[in-house]
Amino acid sequence: MRYIIRVLVIAIIALLTACDQDTSLSYTPQFSNVQHSLTKQYIFGVHPLHNPQRLHEVFEPLMQYLSDNIPNARFKLEASRNYAAYNEKLYAKKFDFGLPNPYQTINAINKGYRVFAKMGDDENFRGIFLVRKDSDINQPVDLIGKAVSYPALTALAATMMPQYYLQTHGVDVINDLDNRYVGSQESSIMNVYHGDTSAGSTWPPPWIALSKERPELARELKVIWQTEPLCNNSLVVLPTVSNEVVDQVQSLLVNLHKSDEGKRILERMTLSRFEIADNETYQSVRDFISVFSSTVRPLDQEDN
Repeated sequence: MRYIIRVLVIAIIALLTACDQDTSLSYTPQFSNVQHSLTKQYIFGVHPLHNPQRLHEVFEPLMQYLSDNIPNARFKLEASRNYAAYNEKLYAKKFDFGLPNPYQTINAINKGYRVFAKMGDDENFRGIFLVRKDSDINQPVDLIGKAVSYPALTALAATMMPQYYLQTHGVDVINDLDNRYVGSQESSIMNVYHGDTSAGSTWPPPWIALSKERPELARELKVIWQTEPLCNNSLVVLPTVSNEVVDQVQSLLVNLHKSDEGKRILERMTLSRFEIADNETYQSVRDFISVFSSTVRPLDQEDN
């Protein structure tokens, strides 16, 4: 009898111990390997200052710099294959931040963007004409009946301003020239180098950068004319981006020239600094567009 009671006691103790073990296991904390990030991505669209590959080489360091210095923010550069593709995305508000040319800027403002900064060095925002050093082109009227290359219809400094220059120097741009819109700054330059066009227009930064990389261009080509300057390219932002983030981006940009790292980033752009700006900064561009449209060629309604 005592044996039976002892066996029952042992069984009961074992059962209670098992219950305690199950209870403790049921409360074991479970940890997930998934990490939830608060980082927000901002799409930064830069207009075709260069072909897409070169654009990434020039501007990717700036995107990384902004991402590294603004908490919980990541900036992704988006390049476009040509001006038409960029315009479509900009005007459809596909970019949180944009770096459009001044003509695209006034159109972007009409679509709801606002200007918060701009590139400095306005003296460099001008059109230049390149010809071969062995050419017989000496004055604008010498281009009558010849081919001229431009990056794109809506490139302000590199196309529209040069065309206005020709129009006011004795050339009927639409009727006197074989106008060729070749897609990029580099293509406009190379068309002249290869003799496909008698002259080509661009603006100083891409010419300076490309001629440094390819010294043969500087040996064979020369700048023959230049236009008057206008306001340089702007930085715009959608109203959906918080003022806090915009203020941080603006501060980092306008102070970029004060650090060695910032100077290296700017050097890639052939730029000395960024400046604070707003929508009214571009009134002179509105005035130019009005004159251009009435004297050279009307602008495509899709660009407005």
